Amino acid sequence: MTTTMDDPVDLPLPPDWPKPAARCGVCGALARQRAEASAVGDYSKVSDCNVEIRQHSSPHRRRQS
Repeated sequence: MTTTMDDPVDLPLPPDWPKPAARCGVCGALARQRAEASAVGDYSKVSDCNVEIRQHSSPHRRRQS
């Protein structure tokens, strides 16, 4: 029996952090939580905050159109 190794995994760079909408209390609170999580190395929480900012920001983008 012959065994071979799989090809190496090629992971892309993580996306840029989403920008919170100006003058939005929810976006501001999420950005602060994200900064605090990053400062202590809690990158799972950073990722969670990024997802929430992206999901919450969609109404802001619709209003600007």
